[in-house]
Amino acid sequence: MSVEPRETRSVPDLLADVLREATELFRTEGRLIRAELSDKLSQMQLAGGSLVAGAICLLVSLIILAGALVTAMAKYMDPAWAALLVGVILAVIGVVLLAAGKKSLEAVNLAPERTLGQLQKDGQLAKEQTR
Repeated sequence: MSVEPRETRSVPDLLADVLREATELFRTEGRLIRAELSDKLSQMQLAGGSLVAGAICLLVSLIILAGALVTAMAKYMDPAWAALLVGVILAVIGVVLLAAGKKSLEAVNLAPERTLGQLQKDGQLAKEQTR
């Protein structure tokens, strides 16, 4: 039967290790949250682009629909209905783009989920280590 010698370290050494590891943990968490916030910023920029594109399509469709209505009332001919059809299609595209942009900007989609999960894990680990 072999007895392994226990490593004995002084309290200041242990405190220094705890401080060093806590500092490294905070640095790592800081890098993680910066990376995730950068991803969320990119997501917001893409959603903003969808909102702008949707708004432009709706504006163009409004102009076309107004022109189509005027033309249809003035002539009652096929060119007016063609313009009306184009206007309706652009309106549908605009609504879809606006809905996609709005959904991307919901608070649920912008929360830093990975960082929050990691912080919860770190909290649980710290609780277990202090017991």
